[in-house]
Parts: sequence; structure tokens; C-alpha cells
Amino acid sequence: VTFQPDTRSWQLEQLNHYPDFNNYLIFVLTKLKSEDEPTRSLSGLILKNNVKAHYQNFPNGVSDFIKSECLQNIGDSSPLIRATVGILITTIASKGELQNWPELLPKLCLLLDSEDYNTCEGAFGALQKICEDSAEVLDSDMLDRPLNVMIPKFLQFFKHSSPKIRSHAIACVNQFIISRTQALMLHIDGFIENLFALATDEEPEVRKNVCRALVMLLEVRMDRLLPHMHNIIEYMLQRTQDQDENVALEACEFWLTLAEQPVCKDVLCNHLSKLTPVLVNGMKYSEIDIILLKGDVEEDDEAIPDNEQDIRPRFHRSRTVAQQYEGDRDGIEEDDDEDDDLEDDDTISDWNLRKCSAAALDVLANVFRDDLLLPILPLLKELLFHPEWVIKESGILVLGAIAEGCMQGMIAYLPELIPHLVQCLSDKKALVRSITCWTLSRYAHWVVSQPPDTYLKPLMTELLKRILDSNKRVQEAACSAFATLEEEACTELVPYLAYILDTLVFAFSKYQHKNLLILYDAIGTLADSVGHHLNKPEYIQMLMPPLIAKWNQLKDEDKDLFPLLECLSSVATALQSGFLPYCEPVYQRCVNLVQKTLAQTMSQPDQYEAPDKDFMIVALDLLSGLAEGLGDNIEQLVARSNILTLMYQCMQDKMPEVRQSSFALLGDLTKACFMHVKPCIADFMPILGTNLNPELISVCNNATWAIGEISIQMGAEMQPYVAMVLHQLVEIINRPNTPKTLLENTGTTRWHFAEPATITIGRLGYVCPQEVAPMLQQFIRPWCTSLRNIRDNEEKDSAFRGICTMISVNPGGVVQDFIFFCDAVASWVNPKDDLRDMFGKILHGFKNQVGEENWGRFSDQFPLPLKERLAAFYGV
Repeated sequence: VTFQPDTRSWQLEQLNHYPDFNNYLIFVLTKLKSEDEPTRSLSGLILKNNVKAHYQNFPNGVSDFIKSECLQNIGDSSPLIRATVGILITTIASKGELQNWPELLPKLCLLLDSEDYNTCEGAFGALQKICEDSAEVLDSDMLDRPLNVMIPKFLQFFKHSSPKIRSHAIACVNQFIISRTQALMLHIDGFIENLFALATDEEPEVRKNVCRALVMLLEVRMDRLLPHMHNIIEYMLQRTQDQDENVALEACEFWLTLAEQPVCKDVLCNHLSKLTPVLVNGMKYSEIDIILLKGDVEEDDEAIPDNEQDIRPRFHRSRTVAQQYEGDRDGIEEDDDEDDDLEDDDTISDWNLRKCSAAALDVLANVFRDDLLLPILPLLKELLFHPEWVIKESGILVLGAIAEGCMQGMIAYLPELIPHLVQCLSDKKALVRSITCWTLSRYAHWVVSQPPDTYLKPLMTELLKRILDSNKRVQEAACSAFATLEEEACTELVPYLAYILDTLVFAFSKYQHKNLLILYDAIGTLADSVGHHLNKPEYIQMLMPPLIAKWNQLKDEDKDLFPLLECLSSVATALQSGFLPYCEPVYQRCVNLVQKTLAQTMSQPDQYEAPDKDFMIVALDLLSGLAEGLGDNIEQLVARSNILTLMYQCMQDKMPEVRQSSFALLGDLTKACFMHVKPCIADFMPILGTNLNPELISVCNNATWAIGEISIQMGAEMQPYVAMVLHQLVEIINRPNTPKTLLENTGTTRWHFAEPATITIGRLGYVCPQEVAPMLQQFIRPWCTSLRNIRDNEEKDSAFRGICTMISVNPGGVVQDFIFFCDAVASWVNPKDDLRDMFGKILHGFKNQVGEENWGRFSDQFPLPLKERLAAFYGV
């Protein structure tokens, strides 16, 4: 049997119908020595794929034959064949076969003691793969705890004469550090001692595994490392400069992990002067990077189409009630990775020494703040003005990395540095231009706080030129940086709108695929930042034709619709009535996208390939943007479509993000054209009630908000529905650690939004006081605490009217917590006159009720500012 690497997969599928096919494959791998090794290995890899896909259908005889052949040939003289057999063994093991193959682990452990190197190495290779793939099962009762034997056994091999074996041994044990496996914790001191003994091993793979172990131990057994911390830090300093970049990268992770530990400042402060230059040095592009990035070639590549593989998938972020200004610049949600800013070289392997060093410097700057400037400023002076571009480029990256942590201390130098950086934007090296864009965006906050002509105007002028750079990497960096600047500058940009739109619209005709997606983000962010100022005929004339042209060009199945829809959603919200001429086709297409996705979901409920619901989510969000921007102008469109029927289905979708977006749309339609929503309320309310689950925070948030908007519109007719939702809402506001979005979104968020449950309880109480007031005592304290932090706005107004109405129905419910009510009232800066009268009535009523003397004693508990404020505003 000979296999050509291009054997078609369907032919392989046909062959799988022969029961003996897999016997042939194992035979070729282990017995057919006349074939060359790559062919034999390929046979084993085809068998591995069959095991993955069909193992449960293998006849017993076949699987037993494969298992015994594997164990007999784990010591093959060829490293390639040994590795292939190891892969095959771990694949069988991870198919739940560790339980059904009881002799596997004892046999492999026995083979470790073989005199024959190949057998020992093959068995260790297989064990390492099993430890990687099945760590959890190995540490469970299912197998009678084999690690109690395996871990001490592995530790014996740390001192083996072969570097390959030593490396396998550490790699095996390393799999069990993070999970704090009991069998390893019993031997922790011996393990650490052995690691120290191997610290200067001549084999890079061993040094790399030692570094990896120490980084993980830092997280789980700091107590054991602390006594040796001085020496470990000195060692890691050396390893971060290791000749082997893989070792250096593992070691560099140590600083990232150490920065998250409470002891970081104490143990590291005396080493900062040594560590800083090491990290800074690691931030230079390596020679290989420069070749890969064509850094030394002047590259005008703007006309070269993108390679589609390079375009990362975009994930849509569903609309939440508190999201407006928190999106990351990348359009990709990466909450797990704080350092996604440091991504200016994503065409090289994603994570490398340069990025790790920059990320480490960033987190350390946040730990040490301005103390880091002492060692870093002298280095920066030298780097930033260096004649060699590679060194200068690394200096600009350093300056960006410390921006967040050292901002206070850097302010004194910025008047000199910002103009220098603005000059670097026109450097002849593309990589210098692109990193400068990023670094300037890190200081955007400061730039915007200064008089606009001094820094903002020159910076903006140069950044807009870079958006039209002839190098794609620079275009991308400039577009992202400009979006950050837009978020910081907001309406400061209004005077320059014509100039900005000119540039962004010109970029449309110039950009290749990947950067177009970032351009949409920059346009959407601009709309969010300047709002209704965009609604001028001349701006609309510039901006809308290219957006609508793209919109018409894209097919319904094209993922590029996501960023374009997000962008249009922001634009529609900003343009308000200015979007009217474009709204009908946009509205219609969104409704069609929702309908299409729902139809696919219905027709293939259990298909392996579920339809991509992102299309539906993005369409619902754009409809929300239209409703918010167009207000009652959307009424005609809603009347002529079946959106409410579709929304009813979306509100019951299995996927939380779909429900989240449909509740946001429900709230927006309730505000825009309630006459169409009202007939469906009896169907919608029970669904809203079942979605008040704070575990799914964004779904819960949006459902709560929608209930509040519906109450305002329904008035007293809300009465039959109060019982469906009230208990859940009271439970939410009494949760001890309700996340910030639910409790006190005090920032500028999409609906200047207090804790939705608090606002909604207030609104329900306003329209149905008889139903809600009896529960006053159960929620008044958290209610007041939550709303005292919110700026005056319409939501707060309607909620406080509700609480006052409820107090008049059930004054006893507030008596025990009256001080909290006083505090919440005092948080108002400018209540409307009639609301201020309501407050005054309640305060004076309470004072008269308890009498002058008791009131005196009661008000003596008030903090002074509260006392003064109530006296000044309400005369109590």
C-alpha cells in the first residue's frame, strides 16, 4: 500500500467501510519497514484521524490489535515513528480509553526503566502527550489515582543523562502545577529542588521547561518560592536574555505573572534597575521579524489585495445597555487579554518576545507607577532620538507601553515628546510610522485635555495623512489610533468634521479588504463621538453614498456585513432624522436577515452546522439604532413589517445574545412607537419575566430596561403584569455582589443608565403604587444606595417619582431606612420643581411625625455635608 499525501479525503472515507482498513494502517506504520518513514508515519496519522472520528465503531479485534502494536513499537528506532505511535496512543487514551486500557499506564511507566534509549524516550514521549491531553482524568478517582505512582517516577528522571528525557520529565510534571494536583503538592519541595538543579542545563528545551514551571509555581505556590525569590529573579533576568528565543519568551512570562502578585512591589523594587533595560532590549524587532515584515524594504503595498487567511474573524458584540464607550479598538472582544493594545505586529507569530516584553513593561508600569521612570527615562532619551530606526522604533513602543502606568510622571515631558512623535509619523520607515500611531493613541487623553491648537490639531492633521498612507500596516495603525482619539476628543472634533470625513471617505476607495473593516469602526466611532453634529446635509452627502454603495455590494451571507451594520447603527443614531432618506432599504434588509436566520433555525433545528446567528444579532442591533435615531419616524416602517412577530421568536431563542439584542430592540421600539408594541404586551411580559436571571447579566439588564420603558408607556394598565416581574427585580437589587453594570453604571453609557432593576422598580411603583408599595421595606435601602451615585437624568427622575408615590402609599415601609432616603434625595443637584416639592413633603412629614426632639437626635447621625444640604434645599 502506498499513500500519496494528496489522497482525497472521500477516498479515505470509502476505505473506512472495510473493517480491515485500520489493521492495514497500523501494519504499514509498525511493520512495513520497506516503506520510507514519512509514508509509514502518514499511515499512522490517517489511523489517528480514524480513531478520532470512528473509534467507537472499530470491531473489538481491530482495536485490541492496534493497542498491542502501539505498545510493542513505542521504542521504534526512528524518532518520527516513535512520535507517531505516541500520538496514536494519546488519541486512543483520550477517547475515554484510559479506563478500558488498564495496562497502558503501568506498561509505559515500566518501559521508562528500559536500558534501551529509544524505548525510554518513546514511552516518555507518549506519557507527555497523555499528561497534556488527559490531565484531569489522571487526577480523578476513575483510575485509582495513577499520579501517586507517576509523579515520583517522573521526578527520578530529572537527573537523567539524556537532555531529551530530562525535558520530557519536567514537561510531564508541569501539566499538574496549575491544577494543584495533590500527588504533586506532596512532593513540591523535591520538585522545586530538582528544578533549581537543572536551572543552567545546556539543553534549551530543558531550560524552557524549568522557566515554564517557575512561572506556574508563582501563581499556585508562591509560599514555596518566596524564600528563594532573590535568586529566582536573578535567574529569570539571565534567562530573559537567553540566546534561545523560546527560552527567553518563557522567562519573560515570569514578569507578567509576578506583576499580578501582591508581593510584586516588595520583591522586585531592588531589581528594577536591572530588569528595565532587559525588557526594553526585548522590545526591539528581531532580524527575522524585520525580514518577515519587509521592514527594510520601502513597501508601498496598498494596491496588493489582502490574503483572506490573514483577516481575523470578527465577532459582533451584542448591544447592551452599558456599552457605548467601552468597545476595544480591534472590533474583537478580548476581555481576557488586557494587553490587546500591544498588537502592532500581528503578522508575526502571535505571541513573541517583543510583545511579551512590552506587555510586561505595561503591567509593571501599573504596579510601580512613577517609580519606574527613574530607570526608564535615561534609556528613553537615548532610544527615542537614536539614528538607527530599529532602536528608535523600540523606544517609541516603550513610551507607549508605560503610558497608562506612568502617565502622571510623564506629563512634564509630554510637551516636548508629543511634537517629536508627531514628526515621527512621517518617518521614512513604515514600521516607525505604524508604532508611532499606536503610542500617540495611548496619550490621546492628555492631548485632548490641552488647548486644541497646541497638540490636537497637529496630531489630527498628521494622523489623517497616515490613514491615507501607502503602506497597509500604517493605514491600519492610523485608523485604530484615530478611533481612540475620536473617543477621547468627542465633540472637540466638530470644527474639523469636513476635513475628517474627506479623509475617511477617500480611504474607502483606497483600502484593501482587511483595513476596510477597521475603517468602518473609525466611522462608527466618529458618529458615536460627535453625535447629532454629524447631521448636516453636506456631511451626510459625503458619508452616506460610499456606505450605501458597500451595503448594496455585500451579499446577505457576507461576514463583512457585521462591521458595516455596526457602523451604520452608530451613524443612524447620530444622524437621527438625517438618516430618513436611507432608512427604508436598510430597515427592510435587517428584517429580512432576521427572518432568514429564523427560517434556517426552524428548518434545521439539530443540524451540525447551525445557522450563523450573528447575522440576526447584528440586524436586531441596527434596528435598535434606527429606532433610537429615528424615533417616531420609524412608525410607518414598523407598521408595514412583521418585526414584532420576529422579535417574539427572537426573545425565546436559545442563544443569550439573540435574546439580549431583541430586548434592547423591544425597549427602543417601546419608546419610538408604542402603539405597535402594545397589542403584544400580554405575550411579551411573561418572557421578560423569565429572563430576569442575573447570571446572564446583559440579557437581564436589557430585559429589565425594557420592562421599565413599557411601564412608563402602559401606566396603570401595567397592573396585571407587576406580579410577573417584581419579585425577581427585588431579588436582583438585593444581591450582595451585583456586578457594576447592574448596580451603578455611572459612566456615560448608552442610556445614561443607573442600575436597571432600581430604575425599573421605581417606574413600576410610579404607575402601579398599590402593587409595589407593600414591598417597600424589602428594597428601599439598596434602591437608595444604588441611585445616589447617578447623575440627574430622565430615568432617575421617573424612578424617584415612583419611590415618592410608594412612600405616600406605605410610609411605614421607609421608616427604618429613612437615613438612606435622605441621602438619596441629597444626591439630586437640580430636581424639577414638582419633584423637589414631593421630596420636601416627605421630609417635613417625617419630621413632624417624630417630633422636633427625635428629629434632632436622628439628624445628628447625618454626615455634615448631608445635613447642610438638606437644610439648604428643604429647610429640615
